[in-house]
Amino acid sequence: MHRYFIEVAYKGTRYSGFQLQPNANTVQAEVEKALAVLFRQPFKLTGSSRTDAGVHALQNFFHFDTEIKMQEKHCYNINAILPEDITVNTIYEVGITSHCRFNALSREYKYFVYSKKNPFLTDTAYYYPYKTDLTILQAAAEIITQYYDFASFAKRNTQVKTTVCSISYSEWSQQNECLQYNVVANRFLRGMVRALVATMLKVGRGIISLEEFKLLIEGKSAITADFSAPPQGLHLVQVTYPSSMSIPVL
Repeated sequence: MHRYFIEVAYKGTRYSGFQLQPNANTVQAEVEKALAVLFRQPFKLTGSSRTDAGVHALQNFFHFDTEIKMQEKHCYNINAILPEDITVNTIYEVGITSHCRFNALSREYKYFVYSKKNPFLTDTAYYYPYKTDLTILQAAAEIITQYYDFASFAKRNTQVKTTVCSISYSEWSQQNECLQYNVVANRFLRGMVRALVATMLKVGRGIISLEEFKLLIEGKSAITADFSAPPQGLHLVQVTYPSSMSIPVL
């Protein structure tokens, strides 16, 4: 028996999320279907990082077990079956105990915001036609790295054992037409990045102060955070694994 990591990238606009869901079109469903068509047998994939409906990924992973010896040519074969908004970049053979979710060290997300109407950004960024202060946004981003419990930014009714996350990088920057928020952590709560973005945009507009932002985090109540940032601006950029697993870093 062989275990493989399969690295995928996708535009999430048409999908109800990354992982399999009943009666829904998901990235996992499409990849499992393509594998079944190619190899004429069912495949069961395990996902590394759940993304919500409409969220995109430059890099995400599944793992699966099979008796088949995967070859480089199989990436081409699978991509010929997959729809144009999903691609398999590489398939890596790993140790039989390797797990694409539990062995991940960190996840990196980017969120894109634009303030001037642009039809070419509609599906991949958040149109937010308000003036924001980049310096204040960055001050808010730096505050986030001082905390570990992000219960205020987790959607209610989310079944998780802990709301503690270790954020190693948090930064706003101006990238051409877009404001970009870049964040790296060992794990993220459901809806967390979008809630952080929407709430910080309020700080950047002066609707809430930096001190109020701190108190919001410390309050650990999701009622006070803003979850209005839409999914299309969010991109999973990279999932990082231990160097011993030989998964290349983007």
